[in-house]
Order: sequence, then structure tokens, then C-alpha cells
Amino acid sequence: MLHRLTLPVTAFQQNCSLIWCSDTNEAALIDPGGDIPVLMQAVESRGLKLVALWLTHAHIDHAGATGTLAREHNLPIVGPHPGDQFWIDGLPQQSSMFGFPKAEPFAPTRWLHEGDTVQLGGHTLQVLHCPGHTPGHVVFYSPELKHAFVGDVLFAGSIGRTDFPGGNHAELIAAIKGKLLPLGDDVTFTPGHGPESTLGEERRHNPYL
Repeated sequence: MLHRLTLPVTAFQQNCSLIWCSDTNEAALIDPGGDIPVLMQAVESRGLKLVALWLTHAHIDHAGATGTLAREHNLPIVGPHPGDQFWIDGLPQQSSMFGFPKAEPFAPTRWLHEGDTVQLGGHTLQVLHCPGHTPGHVVFYSPELKHAFVGDVLFAGSIGRTDFPGGNHAELIAAIKGKLLPLGDDVTFTPGHGPESTLGEERRHNPYL
């Protein structure tokens, strides 16, 4: 069975997700933005084997601890889409600008594209390329859990910012309406910040949609 736990990290209270397969005890961290001791305590206290880091996009609050974790634990970095290469290149500058610990540079082990899948134990998640907040933003969707890890594309009652370099409001709305909402009203999602919601709730009541 696939399980998930939300771990808010850094001063930005970014929702890092720990997901794991209870059959194999293999685990992945989605968007390890910082607070490595908090993340590793969550992994180790459950007796899990961390096997991968998955990134929705490369903003500092989502990717800041990625390079360090990958080096210290010899982990593959999966994602985001190549459109975020310039954000990865700029992580050291981002960390100093926002007062984060210095982010170690990294190169993704595997870039992700629309239609790709990622595996964890015996479980498969679908990859949706959802640009707009950043050009290379991806979403991880588990049909089994009917749950999506959407990063900063969509929030409860709001949507991702598009005023950063590479942001595009029209692309963001198109991705939400064309790729996320069709997954179904009963699908829950973990946003990059704040509380969870359902796609149906956002389709009906989100003022930006």
C-alpha cells in the first residue's frame, strides 16, 4: 500500500511530502526544501529506506536541500522538467536572497516530461507537465490514492504566482483546467503551501478559476 505524510519545512512552510510503499518500505521525498533533520527523522522513525528525491520544480523552498540529501545519502534526483534548468542553476543565488542555508548545486538524475511515470515499490505515479508557475513544473498523480502532489500550481482557494522569471499566467490556467481538473472532483491534492483540498472544491469555488 502507498502512504503519504506532509512535512512543512523552512520559514516558507513548504509542504514536503514523504511517500512510501508499506510492502517494500521504500520511500521518496517530494520537494525537500530544507530542514534535513526533520525529514530524515520522519524517514528513520518509520523504518523506511529513502530511495529517491522527486521535484515538482526548482524554487529554493522546494529544492533547497536536494543537493545535500542526494550527496549524503547517494540518492537519485527525479524531476523536474528541463524547463527549470535555469532555476536549478540559480539555487545558490536564491538561497542567499531568501536567507536559506547555501543550496548545493545538483543535476537531476532524470528529467521528467508529460506522460512519464515514476515508480516507488510496486506503485506507479503519473507525471503531468504543468508550466506557468515555472516553465518546468511537474505534478505527481497517484491514481491508486486519487491524490496529486501539485507543488505551487494550485492551492486551496488560490493558484501559483506567475510573476517570477519564466512564469506565465495563461499557461498556468491552461494546465489547471486542461490537466488537473479532468482528473476528477474527488481527487485530493497536496499543494506546495497551506491546507489540502479537492479538485472539485477548487473547480467550484476557487476565485481564480
